[in-house]
Order: sequence, then C-alpha cells, then structure tokens
Amino acid sequence: MEERIRAWFRAWLDKDVSALRDLFAAEVVYVESYGPVYRGIGQILRWFEDWNRRGTVLQWDIRSFAAVERTAFVEWYFCCEYDGEVGGFDGVTIARFDDQLKICELREFQSKAEHVFPYGEAPKSGV
Repeated sequence: MEERIRAWFRAWLDKDVSALRDLFAAEVVYVESYGPVYRGIGQILRWFEDWNRRGTVLQWDIRSFAAVERTAFVEWYFCCEYDGEVGGFDGVTIARFDDQLKICELREFQSKAEHVFPYGEAPKSGV
C-alpha cells in the first residue's frame, strides 16, 4: 500500500496521468481536503489533467505512513504553484484499498503548515 501511495504522489510530481488507472479502482471516491468530490476513475483523470494545465506540484513529502488491514494513513507536506501563486500545507490522507490493492476511497485533510507555540518553543523533533 505504501508503494502505491508513493506512486500516486510521484504521478503528481511527474504530471504522469498514465499511472492513475493502475492505482485507482474504477468506482473510486476521492474527497479533496477542501471539499471537491470525484466519483470514478474518469472524473479523477479529468481533474488531474485540468489541474496540471494550471498548476505544478513542487513538493509532496510523506512524513509518516501507517496501515491497518486495507486502510493507509499518510501524513504529508504539499507545496504547489497554481495560477501563478505558490502555497503549501500539511495534510493527512486516509486511503482504503480493494482486493486488488487499488485505491477505492481516498480522503484528504489539511492544516496550516505554519504552526505557533503559544506556551514555548517548538520541540527539537518538530511539531
């Protein structure tokens, strides 16, 4: 499962739409961190191509990965240029896999990458 998630992130970095049919189930449901929902591989392919015409993923780093049965939990940092604006944020993905280890449901959640520490300094190990 981890390699499939890494392949998904690499597809964005490389703008490689050809990898998607192998990674996602035909009836996949994908919920982006800010609300849009894509149903089926056709909508994901269309979104991927539309998004990549206007933007470029500059960085998508996995910070941690865990899995329980057929569900993966991934903490990451994402940075992109979109319509001339550069921005980034921290996020979490929850991905469920089918029997063929294709992603059949994926949900993303985001938080600000800039953190404040109102009661002291950041710990040496990060957030």
